[in-house]
Amino acid sequence: MQNQLQAQKGPDKATVISAIIILAVYAAVFILEQVIPPTSMLFTVLKKGATYALVAVSMNMLNGFTGLFSLGQAGFMLIGAYVFAIFTIPVAQRASVYQYYNGGIVQFTVPLLVAMVLAGLAAAFFAYLIGLPVLRLKSDYLAIATLGFAEIIRAIFQWDKLGPLTNGSNMLRLFPTFNDFNIKNADGQVVVYLSTLVPFLIAGVCIALIVLLINSTYGRTFKAIRDDEVAAEAMGINLAHHKRTAFVISCFFAGVGGAMLAMYSNSVQAKSFTSAMTYEILLIVVIGGMGSITGSCLSSFLFVACSEWWLRFLDQKQVIGGFELPLMRNGFRLVVFSVVIMVVVLFFRRGIMGTKELPDLFRKRRAGKGAGK
Repeated sequence: MQNQLQAQKGPDKATVISAIIILAVYAAVFILEQVIPPTSMLFTVLKKGATYALVAVSMNMLNGFTGLFSLGQAGFMLIGAYVFAIFTIPVAQRASVYQYYNGGIVQFTVPLLVAMVLAGLAAAFFAYLIGLPVLRLKSDYLAIATLGFAEIIRAIFQWDKLGPLTNGSNMLRLFPTFNDFNIKNADGQVVVYLSTLVPFLIAGVCIALIVLLINSTYGRTFKAIRDDEVAAEAMGINLAHHKRTAFVISCFFAGVGGAMLAMYSNSVQAKSFTSAMTYEILLIVVIGGMGSITGSCLSSFLFVACSEWWLRFLDQKQVIGGFELPLMRNGFRLVVFSVVIMVVVLFFRRGIMGTKELPDLFRKRRAGKGAGK
């Protein structure tokens, strides 16, 4: 009874500790960005990791918490990236970007945050349209249908007839990037670096909204659908409505993630959003744990760090004592990376976190200390 009264008064100690850790991470990111050279590979990992964390959490909300197996994430990221780029390229630069299409048909810009919201809304709109027929399917059939949509949308955006809007198969560029958030003085020198903190803030706000949704009545409904659709329908849950809601919300945040990826990459081109990108996001979700927001975030940074930084030396020839190590060639990094993933999956079959979140770790530790006494 006392525990229930404490729960009603406010968050428990585990939640408070988790919040302090998260704030400490943000503070560390800000401090490191001021003292370490901006060309460090660390910031590349942090920026891309934050972007992938948001997309992975949005995919986990659909696959892990609702039980809908979708593989269309790359397609919705593509839509978000293009919408963001199209509406943020400066008017003065459009002639050089759309050089084959007379400057394009869009001759205005919108504020950056507005463009990010539009990116999410555009992805959500397409998700609503595709979800009407596709969400009637289940399991592998739904995955195939959404994967097909991603491939179709990638081909459409490269269609020459849409060139005045999408620039065809040419890349979009010269739009705002994360570096534009840095604070500069009158001479143009950066005095405060924010290019890494900002993607953390954007991803953090979006992930916080997803967490609030999952812990709400809608979130419990999603979990009920995942556990047993027949029982959920018997309890009066409208399966079609709630599946469509989960699909649209997930794709909204995937569109925002696509806008973040555009700012990270400094350019947008449809051919970059292949099915391999979706498989990477799915792999991150599986490694982190289906049904764990914390797991998706942690595995995103681990995945990017391993693939982009820590294992890079394996692609270069290594000579020790005059002896050249065998197999150390371009592409060997991917082989080792695949082996590492297989080992992780074998020893952590439910992922790194399983279905646990960060506060659960501290609750378990505190319970263990109490039992020891």
